[in-house]
Amino acid sequence: MAAMNPDNQITLLHNGEAYFPMLEAALDRAEHRIYLESYIFENDQTGRRIAEALRRAALRGVKTHLLIDGFGSDSLPKTMIAYLEEAGVSVMKFRPKISPWTFRRRRLRRLHRKIVVIDRQLAFVGGMNIIGDIEIPGCKSPHFDYAVSVEGPLVHQIYVSCRRLWLRVSWSHHLRFIRDRDHARHIPPPKAAGHMRSSFLVRDNFRHRRDIEDAYLQAIDQAKSDIILANAYFLPGVIFRHALVAAARRGVRVVLLLQGKMDHRLAYYASRALFDSFLDAGIEIYEYHKSIMHAKVAVIDSHWATVGSSNLDPFSLLLALEANVVVDDPDFAAALKDSLEQAIMMEPKRLSEQKWRSQPIMLRLISWLSYGLTRILIGIAGYAPKTDR
Repeated sequence: MAAMNPDNQITLLHNGEAYFPMLEAALDRAEHRIYLESYIFENDQTGRRIAEALRRAALRGVKTHLLIDGFGSDSLPKTMIAYLEEAGVSVMKFRPKISPWTFRRRRLRRLHRKIVVIDRQLAFVGGMNIIGDIEIPGCKSPHFDYAVSVEGPLVHQIYVSCRRLWLRVSWSHHLRFIRDRDHARHIPPPKAAGHMRSSFLVRDNFRHRRDIEDAYLQAIDQAKSDIILANAYFLPGVIFRHALVAAARRGVRVVLLLQGKMDHRLAYYASRALFDSFLDAGIEIYEYHKSIMHAKVAVIDSHWATVGSSNLDPFSLLLALEANVVVDDPDFAAALKDSLEQAIMMEPKRLSEQKWRSQPIMLRLISWLSYGLTRILIGIAGYAPKTDR
């Protein structure tokens, strides 16, 4: 498991109503440097609000960097990018979108991280893109999602990761590294801010291919009382599934809070192909229907918790650039666990074994075909893992 860093203060933020006002206020306090990474940056009310905060920062002399994904943010108008750049915001796209009909590997390597670092003193990490909470027709409730604010020594690691990725993307865009020798000369290092032990985990295609998955697996293998996973796109490999089943069979309560609305049809049906073995082992499965469930969080044994951008599916675990914060703290874990349990109580749509067994055979067939197609797509991309993880 990744080493835990002491002396941090990690604050849980539930949904955009908690996250975006805090983010905007932090951007307005920035004095030296901002890095913002997002898979989606939408030209809606929320996106324009954050764009204006970035412009204000740049206009007062803050070095402001915006890195967005070329596929997820493909709809962001060029006029919006120009509007940001004319104020001094540096904007780059990670792997600009290419033809949807090609199966080249790099098409599937996306920037899925959602990170903001301000003055090397404060960071935000989580699952929320720069987009309004409600953008699905007929959906009146906000997306169910989380982020955390981070203060303390851990912020330095997050800062280094963002800067390193920015320089790497600048090389791919300009075939040269952007000189930035004074990047931290005038920015004091972060000091102790609390008592929480935490770590920052990334998934990339270099040295950290399995860090997030391995942290989950170690925590699951050591679980003694309960495991609660809330994940929007849940299609883990065999080793991960076996770890959950083994935990349930040794008496650990295992709860899965999954997407109930059909956001992406293929992913929705593919995940349901796994339900037989989970229900056989006594794992509780709840489907969230109140709104779009976009969370990627977990709580284990009331002290270990993680919040981040990584789904538990092949695209997040094997392809995309992801980032999670892991916290080993009973107070933080209790806050996240209470939030998840409230959601489960409000949405009592538990999938019973009897109901699942009685579903039409056609739905079962569609689930298995979707699962097979997903695995084939991963294989075509050249990422079918040797250990089927």
